[in-house]
Amino acid sequence: MTWLPPATCYLFLLLLLGQAPSSRPQSSGSKKLRLVGPANRPEEGRLEVLHQGQWGTVCDDDFALQEATVACRQLGFESALTWAHSAKYGQGEGPIWLDNVRCLGTEETLDQCGSNGWGVSDCRHSEDVGVVCHPQRHRGYHSEKVSNALGPQGRRLEEVRLKPILASAKRHSPVTEGAVEVRYEGHWRQVCDQGWTMNNSRVVCGMLGFPSQVPVNSHYYRKVWSLKMKDPKSRLNSLTKKNSFWIHRVDCLGTEPHLAKCQVQVAPGRGKLRPACPGGMHAVVSCVAGPHFHPQKPKSRRKESRTEELKVRLRSGAQVGEGRVEVLRNRQWGTVCDHRWNLISASVVCRQLGFGSAREALFGAQLGQGLGPIHLSEVRCRGYERTLSDCLALEGSQNGCQHANDAAVRCNIPDMGFQKQVRLAGGRNPEEGVVEVQVEVNGVSRWGTVCSDHWGLMEAMVTCRQLGLGYANFAIKDTWYWQGTPEAKEVVMSGVRCSGTELALQQCQRHGPVHCSHGPGRFSAGVACMSTAPDLVMNAQLVQETAYLEDRPLSMLYCAHEENCLSKSADHMDWPYGHRRLLRFSSQIYNLGRADFRPKAGRHSWIWHQCHRHYHSIEVFTHYDLLTLNGSKVAEGHKASFCLEDTNCPTGVQRRYACANFGEQGVSVGCWDTYRHDIDCQWVDITDVGPGDYIFQVVVNPTNDVAESDFSNNMLRCRCKYDGQRVWLHNCHTGDSYRPNAELSLEQEQRLRNNLI
Repeated sequence: MTWLPPATCYLFLLLLLGQAPSSRPQSSGSKKLRLVGPANRPEEGRLEVLHQGQWGTVCDDDFALQEATVACRQLGFESALTWAHSAKYGQGEGPIWLDNVRCLGTEETLDQCGSNGWGVSDCRHSEDVGVVCHPQRHRGYHSEKVSNALGPQGRRLEEVRLKPILASAKRHSPVTEGAVEVRYEGHWRQVCDQGWTMNNSRVVCGMLGFPSQVPVNSHYYRKVWSLKMKDPKSRLNSLTKKNSFWIHRVDCLGTEPHLAKCQVQVAPGRGKLRPACPGGMHAVVSCVAGPHFHPQKPKSRRKESRTEELKVRLRSGAQVGEGRVEVLRNRQWGTVCDHRWNLISASVVCRQLGFGSAREALFGAQLGQGLGPIHLSEVRCRGYERTLSDCLALEGSQNGCQHANDAAVRCNIPDMGFQKQVRLAGGRNPEEGVVEVQVEVNGVSRWGTVCSDHWGLMEAMVTCRQLGLGYANFAIKDTWYWQGTPEAKEVVMSGVRCSGTELALQQCQRHGPVHCSHGPGRFSAGVACMSTAPDLVMNAQLVQETAYLEDRPLSMLYCAHEENCLSKSADHMDWPYGHRRLLRFSSQIYNLGRADFRPKAGRHSWIWHQCHRHYHSIEVFTHYDLLTLNGSKVAEGHKASFCLEDTNCPTGVQRRYACANFGEQGVSVGCWDTYRHDIDCQWVDITDVGPGDYIFQVVVNPTNDVAESDFSNNMLRCRCKYDGQRVWLHNCHTGDSYRPNAELSLEQEQRLRNNLI
């Protein structure tokens, strides 16, 4: 008797029954899917799959809800609502890659389901299947990128740039006006101006980082073009006769995030040996830069634009033009839910803020979670709206959104050339090293180092942003162990002071003549950058609910006195007789960022405090202050970080840091550290304060020793009423929850805290 392997027996049995085995398309990885349908509804459309570098459709034979569910999950949606047969979303082009698709419903990708095999089909495009997915994204889906939405021609149509023609345009940075050039299949081509519209200009300007466009003086450019065409020595004269020099025609709606999403005809109709741009010239575009990228002189206009901008803002982004989207409603900032969030709505936000169109719409709090209300959900923009408030949307509380669903955006920004003016040298990896900058010295451009006097985290943050490397992890003042570039040893920049919002070090305040007390060499400034950062935020509600007064005997305050947790007047009391009046409260500090919050100092340098018998990993972790209504301090306290740990974490997140047994200290992403009201130094000593109305203020990480993605939410403030016997805290909020303009510089914040003028 001949033995057959199980697989052969199964195949033999199927053949006896007259059935062909269901084949699974063989692939070296899951195939990309896309939906081709209405631009404002990314969750529905004709289903297409990418195979062998070409997009094709799926036949509707045997297609049902379980197949649609697998496709929707692969596309990043939670589930499928229904499917559509008979090319409801229009007939596709190219091959019909899949037919008779049969899924169990548990597959992760569509190519894991059974089918006739790749390209094996007896269907026509009139049978192309479509799907309608549930608009909510699942947690594993991160973003909608422009690059993912482009077809084969879109990947060949790579970049767009403006070639300046006028002398004034060549001197302008960034370049805002010039001839449109498109990089197609690795070669730059110019676009014929026949049929060119302002909608086309809007798409081009958006890709280049500009929010809007203006008409150009076409008559003048036509004269310049005609003069060049008459010049027999002009190279342009011969190039324009070649069809490979041109993009024949572009037709945009104006809402597209990329020129490749428009109708682009590279050459005239097939089989016709016609010139690509007969009697025409290159299309010329003039864009308008946003306020971040050019100074606005008229003060009145600046105030108007600033007021308009402040109805929406971006938070916690590493680069300019990226961050979590927050909107101002009822004088309070809140976030936007990612349900139905897409590139079109994200582009409205970007243009409103003075950037170009969106290059990425992010879901699932990819740039950190916000606090406070979720104002909007299911935002539906058409693309022409001036502000996000002009778009249709639901209230954020209507569909159960959480801050884990906070939407974010990455916008196109103009190329200012700043990234080419700074570099890192000598580090162990590309993210660290001595900072070397390019500046103009006596009219000559040269490279050199930065003096480390006053070099701090804000300056390092600007450097990492300028390099496109994210956030600063450390600002390094002593770089003797890093060998910089030999020809860039001289100090060319000193006294650098940045507020943290600058696009480049060259925009920060600095000395005119270079003056460095240390001279060149080992004390040159350095940085270590990182792609993600923590973000600490206080729980305002808990502070408000737990505040109370205690008259504590001096006999119980020896350790607190030793650690400077009492007012100066306590030094002159008759110890241990008497008491101090303490405003006590609990605090809960969340890490809403994308990296763990760790002490700057390693455990070898933690300080042991014998009295309380614990280690301090950060000497001053929080400042507690009581201020008058005009900002003068009347009482102060501080809280050393005696122990940073994960007191609690959300369901599914493991606690990583604990203080027991000299353990590692820190606060994990999503977790929180709680300081109870009944532990030492968790108070403000108000013994010397009279009755009245005050401002109670808490500042976390007050000296910015540890890098965070957003320092603006480190301050908590409450209104405080004290009648001499009782205390009330009300209206507690983080520093940027209500103020329209919360972007005070570091220097301004320090002056307010210290009551300096």
